[in-house]
Amino acid sequence: MEYYDVLLPLAIILTVSKAFAKICERFKLPAVVGMLIAGLVIGLINYIPGQTVFTDTTVSGIGFIAKIGVILIMFSAGLETNVNQIKAIGFPAVIITIFGVVVPMGLGFVVAVLFNGGFADMTPDRLYTCLFYGVILTATSVSVTVATLKELNKLDSKVGSTIIAAAIIDDIIGVIVLSFILSMQSGNSGEVQTPITVMLLTVMFFVVIIILGFFANKLFKFIERRWPHHRMLPIFSVSLCFLFAYLGEHWFGVADITGAFAAGLILSQNPESDYIDRKSDIMSYMIFTPVFFANIGITTRFSNIDASVVLFGLCFIAAGICGKLFGCMGASLICRYSVRDSLRVCVGMMARAEVALICAQKGIDKGMIDSSIMPFIVIMIIISGLATPIILKKSYSQPKQGLKAA
Repeated sequence: MEYYDVLLPLAIILTVSKAFAKICERFKLPAVVGMLIAGLVIGLINYIPGQTVFTDTTVSGIGFIAKIGVILIMFSAGLETNVNQIKAIGFPAVIITIFGVVVPMGLGFVVAVLFNGGFADMTPDRLYTCLFYGVILTATSVSVTVATLKELNKLDSKVGSTIIAAAIIDDIIGVIVLSFILSMQSGNSGEVQTPITVMLLTVMFFVVIIILGFFANKLFKFIERRWPHHRMLPIFSVSLCFLFAYLGEHWFGVADITGAFAAGLILSQNPESDYIDRKSDIMSYMIFTPVFFANIGITTRFSNIDASVVLFGLCFIAAGICGKLFGCMGASLICRYSVRDSLRVCVGMMARAEVALICAQKGIDKGMIDSSIMPFIVIMIIISGLATPIILKKSYSQPKQGLKAA
């Protein structure tokens, strides 16, 4: 492949992705949805006889860029984590997160088992595959919720703070569970590790990054004092992100996205975290992020989808949406939130976006799950992205009727 062969696909991806992202923003939908739709539209080029835009080599090149995009997205997610917000909400955020992870993961696992041979003769690999389907449903993306609550001036309310804090813990737990199951599964490598080995390697990984993160923060604070708002800060930060991603995947068997997320989490406590996030976002959203989301649409194939796959996909979507709704609603009621506020919390936690896609893509890359599930995850993202703002706005516009409001 000549290097310039990938330039035309990149030009198409960036142009079409930005156009669809702006259209979705116009209708108050996440830009992520626009990028996904753009990928599906661009993917139609694959069906043109004799086309030379998306060949095996150009798709491979785009896929490589997309993998860098995944790492940068998770780094940004870590950077945007506000640990102080978790402390402010405390116990309710933890309870809501636990229910919001366990219930959808359990429902997703059950659905996957029922459509993959049942509980009889369960092999370890099939067990991890079914668990992985459950892990995909644990992720929460509150970008739509935050935008809606901002519009309603309710972001700083008890409900708004609870949703954000719970979503932060949700991402942390989800990423750790994802790494654990990926390490347990043989996948394409053929290597299987015992649970104790995986746990020890995971603990060692976090010990190492905490130590490295401590010294990195010292270095960044020195740079900040000597050269405030200097480009060295975001450059060294992205270097740390790539280093942690490499250490996690290569040395400890922990998913690279976990290392990237951990790097962002450590730097989120830095006084210049907003500056670092803003600068790294410019690089990410100029090329890598649009390519990642578009690549999902481009590589999505509908040829292997039959009636049984459609039924599984629909049940999977139902498990994902109902799991968050019932899990977070029940947890909110346990934490003595009013019925109306509990409804707002569970709806706010229902939305999915980039983390669910990243989890699914990691599973596909490792050979754990089938790529035919990807269209249904896209559908779930669109449904939750549309339903969340509509229901939230409706909940705040209705008369209180004696119920305690946020």
